[in-house]
Amino acid sequence: MTSRMFNQDASGAKRAAQNGPVFITDRGKPAHVLLSIEAYRRLTGQRESIVDLLADPEAAEVSFEPGRLSDLTKSVDLS
Repeated sequence: MTSRMFNQDASGAKRAAQNGPVFITDRGKPAHVLLSIEAYRRLTGQRESIVDLLADPEAAEVSFEPGRLSDLTKSVDLS
């Protein structure tokens, strides 16, 4: 996809990126690559953060039961 095509149809480029990387060219040479966030995370090994999960409109449907803070602490003998 040329830079001009990308500028004229960014939505189309985003849709195409759901099927694989979209190479954006500048003067006939690859200049950028558009990836879906899922593909980017697979490529970098990055996992979703709690911020990403909370920003998701469907987050209300996710079951979440945090552990008790007392389960994370230990007594320390300072004598």
